[in-house]
Amino acid sequence: MINCKTIKLFESRKGNFDDRLKKDYLRNGIVTFPCHISDYNDVISTYSVKGYETLSTEFSDNLKTSVELLPPEYPVVLNIIGDCLSAEEKKIITDTIQDTFAYELGAVEKEEKRHTKVFIFMIVGLILSGILLYFTHTVADEPRELFYVLFWFMGETLCDYIFLTGYDLRHNRRMAGRLASIKVAFSDKYKEPNYTESDVDRLYSEIEKDVRESRQEEE
Repeated sequence: MINCKTIKLFESRKGNFDDRLKKDYLRNGIVTFPCHISDYNDVISTYSVKGYETLSTEFSDNLKTSVELLPPEYPVVLNIIGDCLSAEEKKIITDTIQDTFAYELGAVEKEEKRHTKVFIFMIVGLILSGILLYFTHTVADEPRELFYVLFWFMGETLCDYIFLTGYDLRHNRRMAGRLASIKVAFSDKYKEPNYTESDVDRLYSEIEKDVRESRQEEE
């Protein structure tokens, strides 16, 4: 039998997200996500062909889920921990992570452009249907009902885009951009992150440089 008092206790429970973030991840304005591996294929899919490497699904999903939970205003450093990697494997992992998330960012940008076109079309349709309603007030009810339907459909779609779909698109855009800007570091064993001011400045400068270069390529 369900105890209502117990349910209310669960509902009133408070989390400690900020404390956990500061204790485990955040150091001097940088979020470090540690990831322990025991083998090269923990990161790179066993189905990959040399020169066409892809990320392991488990690794990729774990990274995305973890970054999703972290506040969006902090850059992320992925610290891959393990003494099982050669210099060549480290380079392949770094390049594959960057290429994979840059590709996913491109896919999000395409989806965003498509929705922008739909958004513009809906605005034009809303204006035109409103004009038709205004200038056909003397027309019989049957034709005007069609204009009413078009007007409310366009309006409802716009509201959905602005308050629901648009929010999801912006969120996905931020996430994709953040993952595409992730910095990869390697260490043989876990060490407590300790970023100096110069480390922070260098990381932000690298991210700004990457963003500028990506925008120039787009242009």
